Amino acid sequence: MSEENDDAVLQTLLDRLLRFRLPRALELKKRVDAGQCLTDADIDFLKMALEDAQNGQKFVVRNPQFHILGSQIVQLYDAIVSGAMKNETQRGDR
Repeated sequence: MSEENDDAVLQTLLDRLLRFRLPRALELKKRVDAGQCLTDADIDFLKMALEDAQNGQKFVVRNPQFHILGSQIVQLYDAIVSGAMKNETQRGDR
């Protein structure tokens, strides 16, 4: 795949991240940090977001300027999932 093609795909992925994925992920993080559990719709969103991240990984690997951003997104998703699991466990202990 050409570098020009990479640029177009990366631009599309960044646009989707900034307009849709990141705002919703930050909202989920805020809710999870407040002790709330994820809904089925939230889980579906995370599945799609992680699938997007997996599909975009090959472009990020070839473009080092995106390594830090990719790492930060993975950390955000991990924090959401870990927090949600903790909240579910605490909810079950009640």
